[in-house]
Order: sequence, then C-alpha cells, then structure tokens
Amino acid sequence: MKCAIENSWEEDWGDYSPANPSPSPQCETIPADCAGLRADQALARLFPQHSRSRLQSWLKSGRIRINGASPDAKSKVWGGELVEVHPEPTDEALAGQAEDIPLDIVFEDDTLVVINKPVGLVVHPGSGNWSGTLLNGLLFHGQAFHEVPRAGIVHRLDKDTSGLLVVAKTLEAQTDLVRQLQARTVKRHYLALVHGEPAPSGEVNAPIGRHPVQRTKMAVVPGGREALTHYRVVERFGRSTLVECQLATGRTHQIRVHMAHIGHPLVGDATYGKSRSADPRLDAFTRQALHAWQLGLIHPRSGEDCRWQVPLAPDFAELLDTLRGKV
Repeated sequence: MKCAIENSWEEDWGDYSPANPSPSPQCETIPADCAGLRADQALARLFPQHSRSRLQSWLKSGRIRINGASPDAKSKVWGGELVEVHPEPTDEALAGQAEDIPLDIVFEDDTLVVINKPVGLVVHPGSGNWSGTLLNGLLFHGQAFHEVPRAGIVHRLDKDTSGLLVVAKTLEAQTDLVRQLQARTVKRHYLALVHGEPAPSGEVNAPIGRHPVQRTKMAVVPGGREALTHYRVVERFGRSTLVECQLATGRTHQIRVHMAHIGHPLVGDATYGKSRSADPRLDAFTRQALHAWQLGLIHPRSGEDCRWQVPLAPDFAELLDTLRGKV
C-alpha cells in the first residue's frame, strides 16, 4: 500500500520518509597497545574518520561512553574497555525528528487535520531545510503522524506561500486523499496578485516540467506533465491585479509558472517574476503574493463535503490595503 501512495504523489517528493533520528552507535574495544593513553588520544586512534576536536566535543556532551560511563578527555584507558560513540544526527536524520513548532490548526479530527500554513514554513524536509518544517511539527503534534508515510502530508505549499493544507492522520485517509487529488475532486482556490491586467477570466492549459537550462526552476515545456489552472479577476489596481486561481492539477510552482507564462507573473516572485516594476509598492513586497484561501474535499471517513476558508496572511492583506489607499 505504501508503494502505491508514493507512486501516485502529485509532486516529486523524492525517496525520503521519516526515519530513526539517531545514527547507529559505533562500537569498538580499546586495544591493549593504547594502555596508559588519555581517552581522547585513544579515541583518535580508534576513530580516525573523526577529528580530535569533534571527539572531544562528543566526550563533553556524553555522546561517547567508555564501559558505560562518560569520562573526560584526560581520563586514562588501560585496554579492553568497550567504547560506544553516538554521533550527532545527520541533516537527513533531523528530518525525522519531532519539533515543537506552533501549528495554526483550522480543523482536526481522528482522520485528518487542516492547517493554515504561515509564510516561511517549509512543508517537507529537503536540501537546505532538514529541520524546522511542517513535517517536524506534525511529528511533535501527535503519534498518529508517526504511523503514516511523510507524516500524512499529501500536497504542499511553497515556503513563501501561505494558506490551507490538509494532512492525513491514517494510512486509509492518506490513500483516499491522494486518490481525490488524482481525480481532481479536491478544490484548491488561491488568491494571487499579478503584474499587469489579465483578461477577466481564463485558463492556462500548458505542460510543466523541469527548466531545460536552470534546473532549479520549473517551466512550460514540451513533454512536461499536464497542468491546468483556471483564473478569474477579483480586483484591479492599475499596474497589478488580484486574481483567484483554481488548481485542476498540482504541479510544482504551477500557479507561479502558469501566470508568468501568460505574461502576468506574481508580484514579489523572485524566481519567475520581475525584478523591477513601475510601482515601488509592488517592488517592496519580498515574496510571491500567493495565498491558498479555500480548500474543499470529501471527508475520507464520513463522506461529507467539507470546505474551509482562511483570511489572507497579514503582509498580503497590508499590501492590498496599500494599493487601495487605505494605508
């Protein structure tokens, strides 16, 4: 069942799954020819892959035990002692640790939890962000999230995108939500502030894949994965426009890529947007102006049609008030 879930993920999650946060201890026996040496000297011979300063640090922090005790660096060894070294967790190991991260919970029951993700919170561990993520916070929030792959996460938002995200608390719910995403019955509505004046409504049906040259970016490319975004204008501000976007598919950076593709990149988007515009108020906004304001789905257990909404993140709301002349 787990493989079925991983193979049906909407985005490329990689091979990560929460693991034991502590690397396996390294065990050795002090040889007889180390008799009379200081502990740090003997350890340096036994574990040449670690620097002496690192070994001394681990001695101080209790990560190295000799015959079950935590000696200081100057203690003598006499040969035959059992040494256990418990290395510090690697970055990848930190990804599986529970962390006390505040979660803005909109709804929770024994099947799922709906979270209003703040700006700046990374959803899932990855390169450069192995801790401090939503996944780490979920592992702290409840034991149920330890029992499902990826702590129950079925879709994600970019670090600097705010708004609604659903997480499963059981394997059955996770499977059901993934199938709903595949069937396009999960309704995800976003508010985005874009440059220019797009048509009153429309859709962008253009395949998205990895950028052929800039591999950290996505792009509309031939042979990419199917991607469909619907949009409608909510409010116009002259040089910028507030639009509501509804995702039919869930590709990485989909709204950002699609709106840039039709000539209306998101305000504040350093990756796909403009570095300068004719409006300093827009240029001062330092992240993509994108917020997942409404989420709808069928409850995996009850079959009820559920819908949640959350207000804009404070910085986004303030920007709109500035454009309206209220600030």
